[in-house]
Amino acid sequence: MSTMLDLGRAVLAQQPFSALMGAELVAYEANRAILELPLRPELLQQNGFAHGGVLCYLADNALTFAGGSALGSAVVTSEFKINYLRPALGERLCAEASVVHAGRSQAVVRCEIFAAQGAQRKVCAAAQGTITHLAAPRKQG
Repeated sequence: MSTMLDLGRAVLAQQPFSALMGAELVAYEANRAILELPLRPELLQQNGFAHGGVLCYLADNALTFAGGSALGSAVVTSEFKINYLRPALGERLCAEASVVHAGRSQAVVRCEIFAAQGAQRKVCAAAQGTITHLAAPRKQG
């Protein structure tokens, strides 16, 4: 029998962009998800720290996975906000998201993104978003 983490990793593997980024789902359970991403030179901006788009990618996916754990797998991000707190420097990034509140069709989720070097971690961004359950597709014609 597959675990929730196995199922989440299978979903992540179906996302070509996530494969390109090199993200890994390291925790996935009810109301919580953690994504990690090795920081490679291609993901840095001109000053040597992680590009803001990389932090947005991690926040978006971590928020959606955590929200999906509460609402079911057919979800999308309907909105999110991110605050950049300090430059993201280190060997990897870690996005930790948890559900604040979930209803029948949407969940509000928070996420903190940490830059890690060895065992040392520093929060570099915080995000909050709304994850929405997808309705059944309408019939064409």
